[in-house]
Amino acid sequence: MSCIVQESKRQAWRSTATALRHSPDLARLTTVRFASQFGDGLFQAALGGAILFNPERHTDPAAIAAGFAVLLLPYSVVGPFAGALLDRWDRRLVLLWANALRGAFILAAAAVLLTGGGETTLLLLALAAVGVSRFVLAGVSASLPHTVAQSWLVPVNSVLATVGSGVSAAGAAVAVSTIGIVGAGDTGSGVAVALGASGSVVAAAAAGGFARHGLGPDRTLPRSALRSVVDGLRTGATAVWQAPGVTVAIIGIGTHRIVFGINTLIMVLVLRGSDAGSAAEGLAGFGVAVAATAAGMLVAAIVTPILLPRAGRPRTITGALLTAAIVQLLFVTLLTQTALLVAAFLLGLAGQIVKLSGDAAMQIEIDDARRGQVFALQDTVFNIAFLAAIAGAAVFVAPDGRSPCLAVTGVGIYLAGLAGVLAVRRLRM
Repeated sequence: MSCIVQESKRQAWRSTATALRHSPDLARLTTVRFASQFGDGLFQAALGGAILFNPERHTDPAAIAAGFAVLLLPYSVVGPFAGALLDRWDRRLVLLWANALRGAFILAAAAVLLTGGGETTLLLLALAAVGVSRFVLAGVSASLPHTVAQSWLVPVNSVLATVGSGVSAAGAAVAVSTIGIVGAGDTGSGVAVALGASGSVVAAAAAGGFARHGLGPDRTLPRSALRSVVDGLRTGATAVWQAPGVTVAIIGIGTHRIVFGINTLIMVLVLRGSDAGSAAEGLAGFGVAVAATAAGMLVAAIVTPILLPRAGRPRTITGALLTAAIVQLLFVTLLTQTALLVAAFLLGLAGQIVKLSGDAAMQIEIDDARRGQVFALQDTVFNIAFLAAIAGAAVFVAPDGRSPCLAVTGVGIYLAGLAGVLAVRRLRM
């Protein structure tokens, strides 16, 4: 089996290297993706330092949930419209201007921190930056089929996810190191946040190098007002329903994000409630958890291209959800730092298998005219599921995060998602 894994891994990397050599547009889109992910990793880790582990801005579980609500709720409302726009506007311009706006919002958030500004202003600017980041990621995913042959989509996607996860983790490491050097207060967090704008600058410059309409959409839909955008969202949802494989993927992705939200709140509170030491050490511990999750995602990018041709996308998602439920039961319910780190790796693996399987389904089963809407719908599922979970968990979680019943609830949610996937497979596939 290990020989098969190694050979599949080598083949995926060879295919990606060949595609990059023969497609300047793929290389350029990869630059946009990696620069964006580096900036996102840096900005989000720095933001975590500013809000979650900042001795100058101590927050309780309810305040943490409120912060996530400010970050995600408005975009969860606006997010579905992004897909309709990605299928109407030149995606090159979308990537260019979205990155430019994101960089501006990040620098403004850094200025608020460095001048000791209020938390409300900081969170609103962070909201804008994170919202635009989701727009960028959806645009990159929708554009990928324009830069690589369909037969190479799965291996190229997997390799880019492998490297991209590492790039994002590297950005987070830069943020943690910066805060460790400068200090865990507003100044250290402000400097780290400002560095996050570097990814936006590089990504915007790379996006500007594409030819007009080089990333699609293939046909220009009429530019109309709000009703057309709402109709576009409905079209995306219809496309998901008409493709059972994509329906399975959306259920799996939503299920994982709900449990991920619960586990994130537990992890933050366990780290803050530990006797490990300073806020900087707590942030470093959270960085280790992020790195563990990223490592699991790296392994998933290697394993998924092996699983998909042999088991198919629906069975792969089913197996990943079952594995996640077992991991949640065996490790997360222990509520120790070591067990949570092991769970972070294993759930990162299972969750990314679901995500990569879903990306493949959407890129293959959905036509280009509706692909942007579907990817934006996926982002909306990501946000709403995560937000609802963390807000609900904040009501029941203990101040130190040690709530066994809440961890067990995650097991039930995984099993409910698994039941939904099996129902779709039995009735519609």
